[in-house]
Formats: sequence, C-alpha cells, structure tokens
Amino acid sequence: MSRKESPEINTGSMADIAFLLLIFFLVTTTMDVDSGIIRKIPEKQKITENILIKEKNILEVNINLKNELFVDGKIVQLKDLKQIAMDFIDNGAGFDINKKPCHWCQGKQIITSSDHPSKAFISVNADRNANYKTYISVLDNLNTAYTTLRNRLSVKLYQQNYVSFVADFKKSNNKDKLISAKIKLIRKKYPLLLSDAEIKN
Repeated sequence: MSRKESPEINTGSMADIAFLLLIFFLVTTTMDVDSGIIRKIPEKQKITENILIKEKNILEVNINLKNELFVDGKIVQLKDLKQIAMDFIDNGAGFDINKKPCHWCQGKQIITSSDHPSKAFISVNADRNANYKTYISVLDNLNTAYTTLRNRLSVKLYQQNYVSFVADFKKSNNKDKLISAKIKLIRKKYPLLLSDAEIKN
C-alpha cells in the first residue's frame, strides 16, 4: 500500500518577509530623545580686581519650593516676567563703563532701576525641590526678553530682525563676516547677563 506524502509549505521566503517587517518597524517607529537646554558656558576669566555691582543693577528672580515666582521680593506671574525683564534691561537710566548713555534704550529711565543694558544683571535662584518645568519656563521667558530687545534694535539699525541674522549666519556655515559683525554689535548693545544658581536654604 502506497503512503501519501503530505504537501510541504515552502518557508524559503519567510526569513525575507521577517527581515522586511523588522526594517519597516525600525524606520517607522519614533523614539523619544532627551533634550537639554542650549546654554554656552562662558570661558573662565581672570579677575584682577573686585567688581562692585550696584544693587539696582541686579534683578533677582527666585523660585521657591511651591513654584512661586518672586522678583525683587514681590510675587509675580510667569506671564509678566518677560516684560519685567525687558523693562529692567532697557531702562537706560545711567551710563555704561565708558560713561556713555544708552541712546538705543526705550525704557522709562527709572533712577532706582538698571543704569545700562551692559550693567543689567539677572540672577535666577531656584529651590532644589522646585519644579523643573517652572525653572525652564523662567529661563525661556528671560531669554525671550533678550531676543525681543535684540530684534527691535536689529530692525531699527538694519531693517532685519536679529533671529533671521542668526539663521542666515548658520546657513553660511558661520563664514559671513558682514552678518557676524552685525550680530556682534547687537549682542554688545544687549549682552546676555544671566546667571542661575540654587538656593541652599
């Protein structure tokens, strides 16, 4: 009696199909990438003498344990921080190191506020248990204040905003000297004087 042979399934192409599926899922799957804050650490400079900073030239921004925002001892809302910082930086009530006034400032020139953008320091202090999201939002608002002032000055001087100059400079692979000179001038007039530290107590 002859035995019937059962038909075999051809599995030769199964490895190819599995490989193609693996590639498909690798290509289409999105992966979360941790992102940080883009902050350039300044080079260490030799300090030959003690630098005295007037109290009115320092804007203290504190974040407490409850994520409340204090600016110069007063509770403020996060949405108001950008304008407070702009008013402080752009006050222009005095002179720079070379005894020159701020001709480009549009502030109210309040005598108890900062003398000049080159002397306007912003100090951010956060409690170690404060919410990280609040801290990032504070830094973002302060950086936006500087960018807004730089944009305004850039449009006044060159009819083009500061952000687009930076983008054009990056497109030129940091080689366009004319754009570089314009960016440096604007940054010199509104230097980023922002420091952050942790409240120990």
